[in-house]
Amino acid sequence: MESHRRTANDVSAANRTLAGLADPVSHLNGHRPAAMDAAGFHAATQRILTSVNTVIDGKSDAARLALTVLLAQGHLLLEDVPGVGKTLLAKTLARTIDCTVNRIQFTPDLLPSDVTGVSIYNQSSRLFEFRPGAVFANIVIGDEINRASAKTQSALLECMEEHQVTVDGTSYRLDEPFMVVATQNPIEMEGTYPLPEAQRDRFMARISMGYPDKDAEIEMLETHQATSPLAKVSAVVTSAEVAAMITTVQQVYVSQAVKEYTVSLGRATRESPLLRLGASPRSMLQLLRAAKATAALDARDFVLPDDVVHVAEAVLAHRIILDRKAAGSGETPHSVLRGILSRLPIASEAAGTGARNTAPAGRTATPVTGLSRNQ
Repeated sequence: MESHRRTANDVSAANRTLAGLADPVSHLNGHRPAAMDAAGFHAATQRILTSVNTVIDGKSDAARLALTVLLAQGHLLLEDVPGVGKTLLAKTLARTIDCTVNRIQFTPDLLPSDVTGVSIYNQSSRLFEFRPGAVFANIVIGDEINRASAKTQSALLECMEEHQVTVDGTSYRLDEPFMVVATQNPIEMEGTYPLPEAQRDRFMARISMGYPDKDAEIEMLETHQATSPLAKVSAVVTSAEVAAMITTVQQVYVSQAVKEYTVSLGRATRESPLLRLGASPRSMLQLLRAAKATAALDARDFVLPDDVVHVAEAVLAHRIILDRKAAGSGETPHSVLRGILSRLPIASEAAGTGARNTAPAGRTATPVTGLSRNQ
C-alpha cells in the first residue's frame, strides 16, 4: 500500500473522521458547500481534463467518464488487459485533486483488516485503539482488485455504499468526497477472482481502456521515455472545490419524463429474455446521477434523454448477466443494451425538440456557455 497527501492541512482525513465527524460535510463548517458558478465549474473541469489528457494519450473519452463518475459521487472500475494505462489513469485523476489518496495493491494474501483497519490493544492504556486502514482517504486506488479473495473484496462493500467502516461494532465515517477507483484484469487472466455481483453493482461505471491508436502510441513513445508523465502532474483543484462541483451536479434538474424514461430502461433489462439478471434499482439511481453529471459537463442545468443514453452502457453493462443461450449466440451486454435503447420510446416531453441545448417542456434553455444557477 502506498499513500500520499497533497494538502497543507496537518490533520488527516482519518483523524478528522475518528474525532467524531458523523456528518460527511461537517468539516466544511457544518454546511454543505455552495454550488459553483458556471464559469468556475467549466474552468475546474477543463483543468482536470487537460491534466489527465496530457498523461493518458488518446483516451479523452475515458478521462471524461472518470470525471463524470467523480462528480456523480460514484466509484469507477477500470477493466482491461495489463499495460493499457488503467492504473495510470487512476493515479493521474487522483493527483489532479489536492486531497488524501491511498493506493492498495490487491493480492491473494491481503486481509480485510488491511483495507478497513483494525483494533489494537494498547497495553499502557489497557484499551483497544482503532488504527485506520487504507480506505480512509478521499480517493482510494484499488490496483488489480480481482486478485484478492472474495472475503477481502467484501471489505469494500460497506464503505462504497454507506461511506463508513464498521469495526468491532463501532462505525467510522469516511471523509468526503470519497471515491474508489479500482482496476481489474479480465477474468480469463491467471490468478483472478470474479467480482461478486454485489461488488460490481457498487461501481457506478466500468471503463474498458482498449489499446491506443497508432498516433497516440507513437506520441507515448516520444514523450514517456525519459521520465514518468506523472511527475509533471500537480493538483489543479482542491477537495473543497470538488465538493462544490458535486453540489452543482446535484442541483441539475431532472424532469418527470426523464425519470420515467430511466425507469423504463431499467425495467426493460429485467424483462429482456436475453438477460438472466437485469439492472438493479441502485443502478437506476446511479444512472441518473451520471446523467446529471454529463449534463453539467455539457454546460446545461437539466438532463435530456441523450444524457441517459450516453452513459447507459458504461453504467449498466457490468451489472447485467446474459442468459446462457444469448451468450452462446454471440450476444454481449453491450449489444443487448444497444438493442433495448434502440427500441425504447422517448416521450416527447423528455425529448424536447431533440436539440442538445433545448430544455424539456416547462424549462428555459441554458446557454451552452455555462450553467444557469438561477433556474
